[in-house]
Amino acid sequence: MTKTIDYFFSIGSPWAFIGLEPFAALAAQYDVNIRPHVIPLIEENGGIYSRNRPEVRRAYWTKDLKRWAALRGKVLSFDNRAGLSDPAPAGALVVAAFEADEDWLALTLAFQEAFWVRGEDIGSAEVRLAIASAAGFDAAALEERSQSGAIADLRKASYETAKSAGVFGVPTYRFEDELYWGQDSLHFLERHLKGERLAA
Repeated sequence: MTKTIDYFFSIGSPWAFIGLEPFAALAAQYDVNIRPHVIPLIEENGGIYSRNRPEVRRAYWTKDLKRWAALRGKVLSFDNRAGLSDPAPAGALVVAAFEADEDWLALTLAFQEAFWVRGEDIGSAEVRLAIASAAGFDAAALEERSQSGAIADLRKASYETAKSAGVFGVPTYRFEDELYWGQDSLHFLERHLKGERLAA
């Protein structure tokens, strides 16, 4: 029986972006399905947005992100971030793609590369539809589906699942009820996949 990893993430998370490809490769290597849950940070569980942290911590967060991005072979754009609108609507298209059994991982990567590498405003419907089309999707159909009540219910269910599981930040990976927070925890997730689950 194929096992499943619950993947809690957001399109706007740079950490989810730089960890996406190594995570996908890890899941493929161990023949594990990925069930995506596109969520915001869960502040009730202790999630803290960067904008709400002290300046000294934000400065370190940026420096550490650049280090990890370089290690993952990514170059991120930090210019004009404040001028970009909320990327969350792109997440609804990803959920719609998953529910339609389309390549949601490819769509996620396309959106995150546009947002974090090229600094494109994926919160804009025109921009995200162009990105989805260029990635080979029927963007109009995805956009329409993404605004349905069914997708809204799925997103709410994902949030409640994450909250009850103890998720607070993104990305978080859940395998056999064990949580691994952050793309820097992928090595611990791999050990678990190998059967070397560490004691709690």
